[in-house]
Order: sequence, then structure tokens, then C-alpha cells
Amino acid sequence: MSGREKSVAAAQGAVGAKFRLHGRDPAFGLDCVGLAGLAMRAAGCAGEIPGGYALRGGSAVDVVTLIDARALVRVDVPLPGDLMLFAAGPAQFHLAIKSAGGFVHADAMLRRVVERPDPAPWPLVAAWGVAEE
Repeated sequence: MSGREKSVAAAQGAVGAKFRLHGRDPAFGLDCVGLAGLAMRAAGCAGEIPGGYALRGGSAVDVVTLIDARALVRVDVPLPGDLMLFAAGPAQFHLAIKSAGGFVHADAMLRRVVERPDPAPWPLVAAWGVAEE
């Protein structure tokens, strides 16, 4: 399995998990950062998953800079398994994992991790793929 395949499989495996702000374990709940960390770790990425953030605040530049510092490669067109950053509202950013026909994300309104079809309801800020060997 490639890193991208492992990433999307991990994300899809979390579908149905409860939404929990700062959640990092599908058994107890995930938020979008926790889901992204789960998927990227399954793909072979290491490193600390950020915590201590609010639902709103910060800038796109700060989030992009943080993700750029990880072992990921920026992509123009996301493929299944890639990490996507959306601008979900004013000073509100959201992470999701691209799947074959849509994306997997931790939906705060539905209170669970879901897979939904494309197109996304928010503008895409940036996307990253796993650096394949």
C-alpha cells in the first residue's frame, strides 16, 4: 500500500467516530486536526500533532507554514489520501483527507467523522501529499 492509500484507509476507518475538540483517538473522538494526524501517521509521517488551538483564530499563512514544516509535499490538485486545508469561515480553517469521490472530515455540526462527496462547500487554501519514497 502506498502512503496515500494508507492515509485514506485510516481516514475512512474513522468514519463514524464522535467529534471531539482536540480529540486524537477515534475511540474517544476526533476533530479535524486529530483526523489529519491519524491519516498522516498511517501514511508514515511522524511528528507532534498540534494542540491547544481554538475553533476560530489564526491566519491561513500560519496554518500553511506549520503544515509546510512537516514531511509533506505541497500539491496543486489533491489526490486520494492527500491532506486538504479549507477556509471554512472568517479566521476558521478546516482539515480533511481527500477520498476517491470526495473527502473525509470531522464534522462539528454532525458531531462525527463523515465522508462526503465533492465538491467541498469551502474554498481550498492548500493541499499536501505524503512524500513517497
